[in-house]
Amino acid sequence: MSRGINNQTDESGEIQIGPTSLGMVRIYFRTSQFELPMDFSPEEAEEIAAEIVEAANLVRQNKSKAPAKKTR
Repeated sequence: MSRGINNQTDESGEIQIGPTSLGMVRIYFRTSQFELPMDFSPEEAEEIAAEIVEAANLVRQNKSKAPAKKTR
């Protein structure tokens, strides 16, 4: 099974984000199957945050352009 950014899944998990004692920003992913800590410099973390905001804005724009759902 191929997974990608546009494939839905039934899996759920947690994300924790915070500073480390070494001056990095850690994004920590945890599911029932794995744990994945990822450390980023403050500059990289700001770039990631900007990408998340941009993606959220694109979703909002696409939702406003989508045709209204018909109700019965």
